[in-house]
Amino acid sequence: MINAVYRLIAPGMIDVACTEPDIRNSVILRPVYLSICKADQRYYLGNRSREALKAKLPMALIHECVAKVVFDPTGNYKPGEIVVPVPNIPTEHDDVIAENYLPSSHFCSSGYDGFLRDYIDMPPDRLVRVPQGLNLKIASFAELISVAVHAVSRFERFSHSRKDSIGIWGDGNLGFITALIVKALYPETKLYIFGTVYEKLAYFAFADGVYHVDHSPEDLKIDHAFECVGGEGSRFAIAQIINMINPEGTISLMGVSERFVDINTRLVLEKGLRLFGSSRSGIDDFKRTMELLEQHPKIAAYLENIIGGVVEIKSLADVHAAFAQDISRHFGKTVLKWEK
Repeated sequence: MINAVYRLIAPGMIDVACTEPDIRNSVILRPVYLSICKADQRYYLGNRSREALKAKLPMALIHECVAKVVFDPTGNYKPGEIVVPVPNIPTEHDDVIAENYLPSSHFCSSGYDGFLRDYIDMPPDRLVRVPQGLNLKIASFAELISVAVHAVSRFERFSHSRKDSIGIWGDGNLGFITALIVKALYPETKLYIFGTVYEKLAYFAFADGVYHVDHSPEDLKIDHAFECVGGEGSRFAIAQIINMINPEGTISLMGVSERFVDINTRLVLEKGLRLFGSSRSGIDDFKRTMELLEQHPKIAAYLENIIGGVVEIKSLADVHAAFAQDISRHFGKTVLKWEK
């Protein structure tokens, strides 16, 4: 069986490589929908260091995907079943460290081929079934949803019992998804959103309060916070959180920044705050994601708002067109319908 793999060989340049998938030990999948992540764009645009690009490329992009089973040598999955492949592939087990934090784990589209290929071969234990009736365009970015679920799961472990109010900083896709999950799990908690773009803040209609960061109430206090900003804006967001949060609150750091971020450690110490980071997700987070989407239909209904555009992929030129569309998109996910 010959498979076409579409590998980024240099910024903006994708080449087709022919490989032979492992049909003895892997489940063979056919992509149905894929979704472009900001990390994919950073590689595609060359917005990584020269050293990182040299170490990672060539590789197939995209780690957000929903696919159809073609063949399973183990018999656990039937042809035609719809599944989400988990891009994090551990090579060892640790009783303390989660699979997504083990340095030895492989991650598709980060040094290893992602899902931009005609057929995907995955270990049988790296697949999660998609609930019947779930919009497959939403399932295409289940990985991003699972990242938020992972952060919330860690928040449940680290935070104290008082959760009268929670603030989320960031009006992008990650902030929106995190807010939906928090509201579903803590319906009695007051949820406040802080962002910088009024048009994006308008999507958070389910929150108890939505504020521009420059015009937030001076007397508003929160018990816990999630930082979903990243980049240059994370410094301001973290500073505002530390000022606004109540003593002994928990701050979840989720935004990625390429530069060091200053933190007011004096206030962190005075208030006895707990800051923790979250990155990527594992198989259990994907399973919980599917359970939440099935148990809380409102989450899926709101998530339809961030399907920013669907691009049919029939040629390599369509892939480039999809990335071009995604670059200009400030909110929402660019979904690829695989028609090759």
